[in-house]
This record gives sequence, structure tokens and C-alpha cells, in this order.
Amino acid sequence: MGEEKEKIKEIVEELLAKIGTFGEVSILETADNTQFQIRTQEAGLLIGEGGENLIALNHLVKRITEARLGRIPAPFSIDVNDYQKQRAEEIKDLARLSAQRVRYFKKEIQLKPMSSYERRIVHSILTEYPDIMTQSTGEEPNRKVVIKPFEGKS
Repeated sequence: MGEEKEKIKEIVEELLAKIGTFGEVSILETADNTQFQIRTQEAGLLIGEGGENLIALNHLVKRITEARLGRIPAPFSIDVNDYQKQRAEEIKDLARLSAQRVRYFKKEIQLKPMSSYERRIVHSILTEYPDIMTQSTGEEPNRKVVIKPFEGKS
């Protein structure tokens, strides 16, 4: 497993070099994931508008890793200057606030379109609210989460 992580780290470093971006890559173990964190002065380029470049970078590194290993690697993700970590906290706060509004007004709320990763955060965090239900609707890239009162209660 350690050898696989080093290989992925090398792939990330190789990609950074090819696009002419200077950054330091470190490995962080989380409960359900290995995260390759990039620290760079050029975060804007790697993250892109709304995190689009970071999503693409994650996808690209996963495909290259699969090709080089000849198999699907253990789950991992790439983050740049803690962007995903901060974004996840913002999404959790938005989800909780929206759930409170749904509770109070007893009307559904539709969030703006989000990536599958962001929608998973909303669904996951709102499992804490038994009187609220969530549902993803729409087609990519405009797929969004709808938060509504649980229909089984009066």
C-alpha cells in the first residue's frame, strides 16, 4: 500500500512539473481516504473556477494511476491548499442552515448545482436530521440537492 501511495505522489509531482506549476505534495491519511495535498503559490490555476480544475486533476490522476498500476487504486483524492476541506465545511454549514429553514417554513429548498462530491456531503450531513429528507434532481452538470420536510411525519 505504501508503494502505491508513493507512485501516486510521483504521478502528481510529474503532472505539476509538466504544467509548469511549483508545489509540494504531501500524503495525509483520513479515516476513509488517502489525500494528496498540494501546497502551492499557484492554487488558482490548479483549483479553477468553482473547483473545476481540481475535479479534472483528480480524475486525470486516477486514470493515469489505473493505467500504470494495471488496476483500480485504493480510494484517494487530491486537494490544493486545503480548498476541498474548506469547501466541505462551507457546504456542511449551508446544508445545516437550509435544513433549519426547511424545518421552520415547512417548504422545500433547492440548492444550486453541485458536483457529486458536494452533493454527497449534503446528503451525508443531513442524515443527522430525521425530520428532513434530501434528494438529488436534474442532469449533470446542473444536478442539485432538494431539501424537504420528511413526508412521513405530520
